[in-house]
Amino acid sequence: EKLSEKEGKTYRLPTEAEWEYACRAGTQTTWNFGDDEKVLGDYAWYRENAYNIDEKYAHQVGLKKPNAFGLYDMHGNVYEWCQDWHGPYGKETVAIDPTGPASGKARVLRGGSFTNRPVLVRSANRYSNLPDNRDGNLGFRLARTYNLSP
Repeated sequence: EKLSEKEGKTYRLPTEAEWEYACRAGTQTTWNFGDDEKVLGDYAWYRENAYNIDEKYAHQVGLKKPNAFGLYDMHGNVYEWCQDWHGPYGKETVAIDPTGPASGKARVLRGGSFTNRPVLVRSANRYSNLPDNRDGNLGFRLARTYNLSP
């Protein structure tokens, strides 16, 4: 809200659907670079190349390779907050850009962190936490809303 006010533009947390679209960058694979776990360390900070070697902290963004959209650290490093409330996926009729429940106790987190095994930093993994939780493996990335009308 402070950044939006300062710049006169609208910044917000991405929806879960927006986050996954940005992470996948046009792919349908396990990670946005493919399915080969052997190259995960080229794109992500996760348990094997961070936490297990005593680097128990979030790393500077941009030290790993970006995805096809040019976005860094979509896998691992820190879990990223989304604006959606967490809820189970059921029989949604909306197949494109679904939104979570209208309310809830926990918000969606995506991307995994430097503490996680490879399976937990894949593109489709979801997690949740209470919105007031603060931890060294939690972070966020902002989305900017554009007004396309003249």
